[in-house]
Amino acid sequence: MKQILVLWPSFLVAGIAEMVFFTVVDPQQLFLFGKPVDFSPIATYSIGFFGFWLVCAASSLLTVFFQRPGEDINRAGRAGN
Repeated sequence: MKQILVLWPSFLVAGIAEMVFFTVVDPQQLFLFGKPVDFSPIATYSIGFFGFWLVCAASSLLTVFFQRPGEDINRAGRAGN
């Protein structure tokens, strides 16, 4: 059930980031390592969305990870001794 705490908010924020980014940037004028991107606009939008989703999911995952109570973290450390 914790997957929904990570994937759903990151999906929503990635969608917003995608809209804002591609409102400002034309996908046909992007460059990757000094060479123009030769993908179709739909492919560029899709790759961009999944890239934004990955970054947002990493952020949400770290938030969930760091919200664990100290007792849970300390208990897990003592179990290994």
